[in-house]
Order: sequence, then structure tokens, then C-alpha cells
Amino acid sequence: MNEQRNSKSRSVFLFGIALALGVYIGDKLGSITVLNSENKIDEVLQHINSNYVDTLNITEIQDKAISSLLGELDPHSSYIPASELKGVNEDLDGNFEGIGVEFRILNDTVIVLHVIENGPSEKAGLHDGDRIVKVNDKNIAGIKITNSDVMKLLKGEGGTKVNVTVYRKAIDKSLSYKITRGKIPIHSITTSYMCNRDVGYILVDRFAANTTDEFHEAAEKLLKAGMKKLIIDVRNNPGGYLETAVDMLDEIIGGEKLVVYTEGNNRRKQEYKTSKSGMLEDIKIAVLINENSASAAEILAGALQDWDRADIIGRRSFGKGLVQEQQNISDGSAIRLTVARYYIPSGRCIQKPYIKGDNSYFEDTYDRELNGELFSVDSIKIDKKKSYKTASGRPVYGGGGIIPDFFVPLDTSSNSVYLNKLFALNIFSDFCYNYADNNMAKLKSYQSAADFSAKYNVDDKLMNEFTQFASKQGVQLDQAGYNRSKKEIAKQMKATFARIAWNDEGLYRVINQSDPTYLKAIYLFQ
Repeated sequence: MNEQRNSKSRSVFLFGIALALGVYIGDKLGSITVLNSENKIDEVLQHINSNYVDTLNITEIQDKAISSLLGELDPHSSYIPASELKGVNEDLDGNFEGIGVEFRILNDTVIVLHVIENGPSEKAGLHDGDRIVKVNDKNIAGIKITNSDVMKLLKGEGGTKVNVTVYRKAIDKSLSYKITRGKIPIHSITTSYMCNRDVGYILVDRFAANTTDEFHEAAEKLLKAGMKKLIIDVRNNPGGYLETAVDMLDEIIGGEKLVVYTEGNNRRKQEYKTSKSGMLEDIKIAVLINENSASAAEILAGALQDWDRADIIGRRSFGKGLVQEQQNISDGSAIRLTVARYYIPSGRCIQKPYIKGDNSYFEDTYDRELNGELFSVDSIKIDKKKSYKTASGRPVYGGGGIIPDFFVPLDTSSNSVYLNKLFALNIFSDFCYNYADNNMAKLKSYQSAADFSAKYNVDDKLMNEFTQFASKQGVQLDQAGYNRSKKEIAKQMKATFARIAWNDEGLYRVINQSDPTYLKAIYLFQ
């Protein structure tokens, strides 16, 4: 009985996809037998339209059918409705259209955290810390406005204009600006800086269309500053464009070498090789990965590992080795269909199994924590049958992600229920932005982000102010939890202050000061 129901459900899904795509489906998809008559599909839908007991939204039914069908294939094939496609593509395109500010809502007020350099708002005259109180003469302060509502008001097609009124606390005045919207870059290199006199650091957030240029610019800046060794941080990087990863590898690996190839039942083998002399070929490299490093991030780390070109440090990566190809549909929607698998130079595929379904697949990180893998290298399940060798003959293993050369366990020593409540209710952000309002001159009195990171300390007086503020916000002081998490609380406060005063470089300089994976890379370089 269940088998019959599953068969019927799959057939309905296929009806929906065939109708929406306007194509004829007359073959087999895996082990699913597909109905081979367009007339049957039309006939069934006509019966539903003409005879179903309730009013139906056919477009909505088609969308659900397509999503369900693609969900039956693998965890990464997906359907993107027309209403969501632009937003989904923006991260990978590397830009969106708007006024060019980062903001947050605090005390029911929209605060400009950062005015993007060379963007429309900077050209108009907005400053970090401005409160946006009106948009096109509509009051947006004190009305419980949401982030999505603010985005709808500020984003728009390039060339359109928007009137923005801000309150600037420094001069106690309201100011009005007419801003012409434009293309705003979404930076994929979050930050780059010199860790010491010869070690550079580049944090890669995603592999987008603009990542190659940003990486080249960051590397060039660090080389001029005296860099001889480089840490590339791709922890929590979900991936992106394959070509971008290949371009970055071309800067690091000398000669004409294979770095990745793709292959699928309906896709011939396609090889990607380095092709030119790169600016980082003589630089020592360390790559930081964790359980959320996926796709293109794993290709970068895996290819460098296979060519013995870098130390890979951290924890086993996610394990996404499936290639998606986007096909646009006539109604403005799109599907991203898995068409091939990635293979890195040693011949291993980094894709982890997904036969147990999507829930098990995406909850794998939690399973790794439960089985101890995030805390002990001995808990990593290695399939010795999938053994490969690097260029120098070192054994490496396939079947699910990149296993690092140097394992760094997850540090949970400072965790507490108290700390989790502070994060959940955004207490750090709320307190630090309130404090910065009245103490910005003090936070910016240091010579640089590096100077702030080295010299600024959160004292006991400020810690007491923080816990009192947290209590007023509903997080009562738990002394045992506070004692366990005190150092982490102080670090998060300092990091938030650094982000406010010194942008992302300030934030990551503070965070990395005590980050075990980062410190392991520094140690190995020494």
C-alpha cells in the first residue's frame, strides 16, 4: 500500500515539473518510471482544474510539485521560485542594488552600522552611527519595523532615488539626503591583514563572481607588506563558483597541474588545470577548514592537500562534491540540478553519502558532535577502502569531506546556558552599540585595529555594567555560568566594540587572538 502511494506521489510530482517546464519527459529518472504521455499530464490537470472540490492555485501546486521532485533526487538539486531568484543570485553575483549601508535595528530604531565605501550613501554624506528615522517622508522609528521592511524601503533598481532622513547624535541634528540607488558590492573577502611581520591572513566568505579580483587585491597588499606565509580561512564558507576556486589555486600552485575535474552520467569529464605563473607560488600556505566548509572551499583545500602545497588545519569539512547547473524557466523561476560530481587531483570525490535522506544529510554536523568527531581525531570514520595518495605519496581518504592534516578540536570549555541566553537575545550587540554611542572617541583613540586588539581590555567595571544590562533585558545573572564563560563574554564584548570602531578587521583580529585553529597555523609556520 505504501509503495503504491509513493508511486502515485512521484507521478504527480512529475506531472507538475513537466507542465511547468513545458518539456516532454519520456525516459527514466533513477529507478522511477516516468509516464510518457503529454496528453495524460494535460488530462489529469484538466480534471483537477474542472472537477476538484476546492479552488486551487495551480502555480502554487506546480511550485510544490517541482520542489518535491527535485528533493527526491539529492540534497542539493532545488527549485527557486521567481520571487526569490534575484535574491538567491545576488550573493554569487557579488552585488545588489540599493543605497549601500549595513544596518541593525536597536531599541526600535534603524542604526547605520557601516556606510559602504564608494557606495551611494557615502557619496550622499551618510555616516556610521546615523539613525534612519524617515524614508520618503514615512516615519520608520518607533513603529516596530522589521529588517525585511527596511530592506524593501532601501533596496531598489539602480538609478531610482530615495529620500532618507537621519538623526546624527554627534551634532544633535536631523539631516535629509536624496540618494540615488546603485550597485552595491557584496564582498566575499571579509578581511585581510598582517598577523605579524611575515604572516598574512585572508578570510574568504564565499566563492562569488568578484572573489578572484578581491583575493588578488588582498594578496598583493599583503605581499607589499612583507608577507612570506599566508593563512587562508575558509571555515563556514559554503562554496560558490568552481571557476573562482580554480582561479585562486592558479595563484598558488605552479606549473600546469590538474586541480579538479567533473564528471556525470550526462556530462563528459571536464578537467580544470592551473595555467599561469601565480603570485603566491613561493609563499607558504595554511588553509583553515571546519565542518561547515563546503563545495568550492573543499576543492581549494583538497587540491592544495593533494599537491602537498599547504597545511590543512581544523576539522573534517562538510562533504559536498555535487555540481549544480542552473536552468532558468520561462516564468522567471529556475532549477538548480545536480549534473556531475567533483573529483580532486588524487581522484577522490569529497561527496558524503546521502542515501538516508535530506534530514540526516544536513544534520550530519550534529551527529559528528554526538559521536565525538568534533573533539577527537580518532573518532573520524575513515573508509580505508577509499584510500588515495597525494603527490608525495601521503595517504588521504575519500567518501566525505577533507580530513585535515592537523586536527583542532572544537573548544566548548567556556560554554554555559548563561552564555547561550546572551547570544540568543542579542545582548552583546545591544549593550555594545549603546555603549559605543557615548564612547566612540575612546574606542577610536587607538592607532589601528591591530593597536586596539593588542591594547584594549574589558575591565571589571564594564563587565558589571554588562551583567546589569543583561538582567534588565531578561537574562538574570547565573554566577556559575558567568564564572565559566567570563573570558568568552569579555572577548565577545571586545570583538563587538572592535567591529563597531574598526570594521571586520577589528572583529577578526580580536576573535583570532584566542582562536585555536588560527593559533595552530601560526605555530606551524614558526
